[in-house]
Amino acid sequence: MSEPIVQVRGLNLVFRTSVYRPWTWREAFVRAVTQPSSALPAADERLHILKDISLDIRHGDRVGLLGVNGVGKTSLCRCLAGYYEPTSGTIRRRGSLRALFDLAVGVQPELTGRENAWLLAELMFPGETNLPSVVAQALEFSELGQFLDTPFRLYSKGMQARLGLSLSAFMPADLLILDEVFDGADMFFREKISARMLELMRESGAVIFVSHAPDQIRRVCNRLVLLNQGRIVFDGGVDEGLAALEGLRPRPVAVPLNAGELFHV
Repeated sequence: MSEPIVQVRGLNLVFRTSVYRPWTWREAFVRAVTQPSSALPAADERLHILKDISLDIRHGDRVGLLGVNGVGKTSLCRCLAGYYEPTSGTIRRRGSLRALFDLAVGVQPELTGRENAWLLAELMFPGETNLPSVVAQALEFSELGQFLDTPFRLYSKGMQARLGLSLSAFMPADLLILDEVFDGADMFFREKISARMLELMRESGAVIFVSHAPDQIRRVCNRLVLLNQGRIVFDGGVDEGLAALEGLRPRPVAVPLNAGELFHV
């Protein structure tokens, strides 16, 4: 068996947060008299985001990372990419790694699409010597045409997605992390970029793919990792994992509704 591209052991991630209390002096005095305990400095709250995560990602893995919102998917991806430092545990990486999160980070609204493309390329591919070719291919792929020389602030959400996605789809890596990168793309461009992303995934050593769309997961992945409350609760086949996810979804509560109350009649 090949050496893992990424090996995670006992990873924990804890965020420390404190609650800001915008009290006036009068409010602070009243609270000190009526509720003495509330006037004491509050200890920082701790949010235990990821709990004892152990995971190996090997060449050929196409891992779908799933879970309901807020369970730590993006936080885990950011740890794997080196953006977050774990509170405890170890992460060992081999080879090149590229992570795509919010494709609009670093964009300057007053610059044109073409100018922003160069700026994003510098951020996405530091040290790449063939940037002119990458940018030229991406701009042609985006089909933005004359809008490339229009200020980015005038772009629709779909046009913004086209520019970012086009740039992201031309450089494979040993490990490619894609965190809900298709959000915002129109349905026509989504089909085109999906085909290109599939090619990019085949060219990359391993992939971690975060998506809430089961059809995308089935099309892309050969393995599924399911997070719940910060822990890995499933690591195995795609169909079995999707079935396990359904068991974690909160069930809607049926509430009797009086139509007269709804419409105030």
